[in-house]
Amino acid sequence: MNNLVDCVLEDDRWADLQARADTACAATLTHLNLPADDFEISLLGCDDARIAELNADFRGKPQPTNVLSWPSDERAAEEDGAMPELPSADNPMDAELGDIAIAYETCAREAAEQGKPMEEHVTHLLVHGTLHLLGFDHIRPKDASLMEGLEVEILASLGIGNPYE
Repeated sequence: MNNLVDCVLEDDRWADLQARADTACAATLTHLNLPADDFEISLLGCDDARIAELNADFRGKPQPTNVLSWPSDERAAEEDGAMPELPSADNPMDAELGDIAIAYETCAREAAEQGKPMEEHVTHLLVHGTLHLLGFDHIRPKDASLMEGLEVEILASLGIGNPYE
């Protein structure tokens, strides 16, 4: 049995990130009928300074953001609104889904601004990041609708309300 999430904490304020990530990432895979035990995700719990560096290096945007994802494979659907090509539990090459980084200060600020518990906001962002690793995106309108709908369903399964309301 694999550990689904390999969590590295660069910021001590992320004390409960491992447990939250295990729950959110497993719920995401389970919702898509993927066995969580067959996959791996690397997660970095960092601060705004570190995620700003990563955002600059990988996206050319030298400012902090809440979450970044680096899928191990290109799985996106060609047609707007279509399901991406999900990884196969039968293919060992699909086991590593990719990497996620999440920044404490930005998450805390957003949660406060939106009047949401930090734990629920972080869970949403972990579900969001995991969906990115699986090939979902929100650039095109139908893709965004598909991804947001899945987020709402997955969060509901965890007892968390619609983050888009």
